[in-house]
Amino acid sequence: MDLQLKGAKALVTGGTKGIGRAIANTLADEGCNVAICSRNAEEVEAAVAELSSKGVTAIGQAVDVGDGDALKAWVAASAEGLGGIDIVVSNVSGGGAQGDESWRRHLEHDMLGAVRLVESSTEYLEASDNGNIVMISTTAALEKFIQAGAYNALKAALLQYSGALSQDLAPKGIRVNAVSPGPIFVEGGFWDNIKQHMTAFYDATLADIPLGRMGSAEEVAAQVALLASPRAAFTTGTNVVIDGGITKRIQF
Repeated sequence: MDLQLKGAKALVTGGTKGIGRAIANTLADEGCNVAICSRNAEEVEAAVAELSSKGVTAIGQAVDVGDGDALKAWVAASAEGLGGIDIVVSNVSGGGAQGDESWRRHLEHDMLGAVRLVESSTEYLEASDNGNIVMISTTAALEKFIQAGAYNALKAALLQYSGALSQDLAPKGIRVNAVSPGPIFVEGGFWDNIKQHMTAFYDATLADIPLGRMGSAEEVAAQVALLASPRAAFTTGTNVVIDGGITKRIQF
């Protein structure tokens, strides 16, 4: 299926690793021009080089999404560099901390990062024929996972924000959807680390997935590309769960 994305202009936060990198690659493979950001300048440079090799315009910048001013400046620079914005993918999460600091980081990155990204890109999306936003959440926002904590709670808040935002922005012609991945195996990523250091937990999680395996970043990226494409022009306010069936609630 032709997703009709050739020439579209997409922004992806956290676009150098894991799911974010897969999303940027998939959009570029579909012909999108792509702007990415992450905190590591060398990783941004390497990702931009790979994306550019696909024959599209690719630009990137080292940005901490938790820095509101820097994020807004990146959006404006990306819009100028790409000639507009059609697609915005909010993908960053603020991990790597404990206690109160964990709550602060997830609030600043997962929640406020998404809010600021939306606020600074809305004027560009409104001018697009296919303006849309995709929020990356998690199945940990839907059911209890490991323990009560900032990541799960703030990703749940992101889903509420995404759904309400879809109603607010629809009159402006902007669609908003979310994608909630379950266990996604990325080499060097979260589940790879669990496999190496918490083997029993990894095996128990794997055994609980009806499809019998963990997902790939590319499988998540494929769904994001579809939601972001004109093929999904009548889809807004939804949350697509990609988890191999590990989430036991009925999705309706």
